[in-house]
Amino acid sequence: MQSTAKTPQEYIDSLPEERKAAMQKLRSVISENLPTGFQETIGYGMLCYVVPHSTYPNGYHCDPKLPLPFLSVASQKNFIAVYHMGIYMDEKLLNWFTAEYPKHVKTKLDMGKSCIRFKKMDQIPFDLLGELFQKITVEDWISKYEAVLNTNSKQR
Repeated sequence: MQSTAKTPQEYIDSLPEERKAAMQKLRSVISENLPTGFQETIGYGMLCYVVPHSTYPNGYHCDPKLPLPFLSVASQKNFIAVYHMGIYMDEKLLNWFTAEYPKHVKTKLDMGKSCIRFKKMDQIPFDLLGELFQKITVEDWISKYEAVLNTNSKQR
């Protein structure tokens, strides 16, 4: 369910009523906890938090015209999804998150490689997500991204 919204607020405004409060709270948690330097935008029909070209001119390797993505949030058909590239690329961070999750939520963690899915709006662990969002700075993210990019290019 990809949105055609052009701005983050337009994205929030276009959501079904039963999703708006949770998505707005999630947006606030991101705003309050994400380290300085990430920029909120719309990408791939979702709320995205990226490293702007002014900080990282190389952009995203798949399409250098795009800024370097880090975090996205989307209201999908059956759930709200948080796509966090840090937990995808940092095993220590992934292990921390998966160990902490049961301390905050009684239901089983529903997660893919970078996607954390929340089917029940009243079970989103906003405090835990706030902690997660604080753990990687722009500089950390660029460093991790380039390390993986360099490793992959050496394997070719």
